[in-house]
Amino acid sequence: MKHALSVTREQDFAAWYQAVISEADMAEESGVRGCMVIRPWGYGIWERIQKLLDDRIKATGHENCYFPLFIPLSYFEKEAEHVDGFAKEMAVVTHHRLIQKDGRLVPDPEAKLEEPLVVRPTSETVIGAAFSRWVQSWRDLPVLINQWANVVRWEMRTRMFLRTAEFLWQEGHTAHATVDEAMDETLKMLEVYRSFAEECIALPVVAGEKPENERFPGAVATYSIEAMMQDGKALQAGTSHFLGTTFSSAQNIRFQNAEGQQELAQTTSWGVSTRMIGGLIMVHGDDDGLRVPPRVAPYQIVVVPMLRDTEEDQAILDYCGELVASLNELDAFREPVRALLDRRPAKAATKRWGWVKKGAPIVIEVGGRDVAGGNVSVIRRDRLYREDGKLDSQIVAKGDFVSGAVAMLEDVQTTLFAEAKARLDGNIDASIGDIDALKAHFKASAKPGWALVQWSKPSGEALDRVVQWLKGEKLTLRNVPLGAAEADGACIFTGEKAVERVLVGRSY
Repeated sequence: MKHALSVTREQDFAAWYQAVISEADMAEESGVRGCMVIRPWGYGIWERIQKLLDDRIKATGHENCYFPLFIPLSYFEKEAEHVDGFAKEMAVVTHHRLIQKDGRLVPDPEAKLEEPLVVRPTSETVIGAAFSRWVQSWRDLPVLINQWANVVRWEMRTRMFLRTAEFLWQEGHTAHATVDEAMDETLKMLEVYRSFAEECIALPVVAGEKPENERFPGAVATYSIEAMMQDGKALQAGTSHFLGTTFSSAQNIRFQNAEGQQELAQTTSWGVSTRMIGGLIMVHGDDDGLRVPPRVAPYQIVVVPMLRDTEEDQAILDYCGELVASLNELDAFREPVRALLDRRPAKAATKRWGWVKKGAPIVIEVGGRDVAGGNVSVIRRDRLYREDGKLDSQIVAKGDFVSGAVAMLEDVQTTLFAEAKARLDGNIDASIGDIDALKAHFKASAKPGWALVQWSKPSGEALDRVVQWLKGEKLTLRNVPLGAAEADGACIFTGEKAVERVLVGRSY
């Protein structure tokens, strides 16, 4: 079967991923290594993610704010573990002016900053400094804030949406009076991420706690949601961190409790980024391009008029305009339907396949015969072909399509999730009992999925040995799933009594 993309997932998954981004007009190179131009369709998906997630964040009592892009280096120096975790990725500003020298622009030696400024890799330090000013009494707690921003981490190996030098994200930061309150917050936001990923992006995930070696620098505990891509690799799609007093101690976030004593605040941070879009591509895309779940699609229904530069063109456009107006009056997922009339002067087939590659959930084609018969031709992006391999374009009465459009969008959303959920559940092997079997499992297939194995929670040198072995096998510990079956045997890595089960897999 001939597909819209020049490369298939089976041929070269990495090349296919780049082809989807290019052919769907998602993003392009910017001229700066590791930085991308996010084009309107890609940014439209991010805007949908931002809106839907922002509503959920605010519903939990958080308020949005904004902190500077530049952070004094001294802020990082106060927290050794944190700065060590990000030191190799920091972009640093040292001068504030350029001058002409020998026909070139160079930093002015006279304009060197008294203190270098770090381009924001994450904001715990600068927000902690603000919290130390804002929090004086137990009455000032909790502090619940979030910001939508860009961050810079100087990645050496980059891939669009997955690992870029600059990316977009939201980062929540909170301060609390007690450990219990902070832990409740950490797990509450983890659940916000889990439900958002599954309900809005149709992205099934496993929520759990990260092992010690995978914790955020400076965190007491880190939790994540892990998604499985079509090639079986794991993608960390969001994280939530209990920071304890690590940053409050460094930044002097103290408050007077109800008994008049001074205490350090307990803090948290949590975030998701444009990496979510990379996950969406690799979970839902097919050999014809992207497939976007309706809840995050910039346009859910695209109407393509089949124009031929004849007198009947205006009648077709009028017919399509009435159709789009009727669709936009409907509500789907408690929001107005987003329908678009594609008026561009291009061949209908070119426009159709353009929207197929972009992954618009439903594409409608309308020609002169459709107008005469009061019909529309319907293409569902989640079910593109018939069993005989031909394009599945269903002729439906216009009124029937409008009355059933919302149910169809809901079915597309459900279908995409069910397909991805079956892949996730069917590719986690919980039967592996020793390290040789684990090694064999990941060598037996090009898409081995994940393994859920017994884990003794080693630390120190014992953990280092495990991590080095995994690194040699190109494997990583993902997380300890919440609600996993209790351990009932020996850790496959140390031979000691297991205390929990941990996911192992290859990852992005």
